[in-house]
Amino acid sequence: MKLSIVSSLYYSAPTLVDFYNRIKAEAKKISPDGYEIILVNDGSPDESLSMAIELAEIDSNLIIINLSRNFGHYKALMTGLKYATGEKIFLIDSDLEEEPEYLTKFYAELESRQCDVIYGVQVERKGKLFEKISGLLFWKIFNFFSNVKVPENHTTARLMIKDYVDALLLHQEREVFISGLWGLTGFDQQPVSVNKLSTSKSSYTVRKKLSLFVNAITSFSNVPLIAIFYFGLLISFLSFIYIINLTINWAFYLNPPDGWTSVMASIWLLGGIIISFIGIIGIYLSKIFIETKKRPLTIVKKIYNARKNKPNSP
Repeated sequence: MKLSIVSSLYYSAPTLVDFYNRIKAEAKKISPDGYEIILVNDGSPDESLSMAIELAEIDSNLIIINLSRNFGHYKALMTGLKYATGEKIFLIDSDLEEEPEYLTKFYAELESRQCDVIYGVQVERKGKLFEKISGLLFWKIFNFFSNVKVPENHTTARLMIKDYVDALLLHQEREVFISGLWGLTGFDQQPVSVNKLSTSKSSYTVRKKLSLFVNAITSFSNVPLIAIFYFGLLISFLSFIYIINLTINWAFYLNPPDGWTSVMASIWLLGGIIISFIGIIGIYLSKIFIETKKRPLTIVKKIYNARKNKPNSP
């Protein structure tokens, strides 16, 4: 098998047939006699699965992996990569915001540059002003805190050699932040400029984006925990200086401090800080709790048109 194409399905019915026809046409250009298209249904509530099964019944190169429920975009993609057998593996979303024709472009770049991964980087981030600003801040803050630097405005679309994908799959964490894992895996990865379209409303709400941000930071950085330690030292130092000042006023100037307002304000401020810090520690503890359970990344309910010698579950 020379080429594998991996994508996920979630509310993908409006674009599925067009995506399938276009990506199949590109696959035939590169590897007419040896390719597979793997679509992972991530518990999509629309008719994406039934439409994909109909396509698989007439195309032996199409493999549908139906997950038992919705596990999340990143986990679905990682599951699809586990089933890929090609020497080159192309990862792309099925919503057509990333053009299937990028496959041919990426393949030519991979061959000419002799690298391990070609990935897309948006020339200009898609979306409205809030989405652009929030996306910019997300990556700026992540790269500031993390030792793993992730290219800003990168896309899901990427063409990878099998050795890189095998190394990527060695990561076993259950709380997956796939963008960080791409960088953490290493190898020779090189960007290509692309334009990402806006074909539909993003499924990432503000709440999901905040959850993703917290997961990303706590998965790839211990800086928040270290910051708590140093902030505690700073508070202790300032408190010590203030105590000395109070003692001098009381001993030499007979001017004891008064005013309960400032005292209560200080108590509420320090109380809020302490609760926030306990919350940060709690997030890290919850991640440890989840990882120690060693639950499966996803659960595969059924595989349609699957080839032999495939694992029963990821």
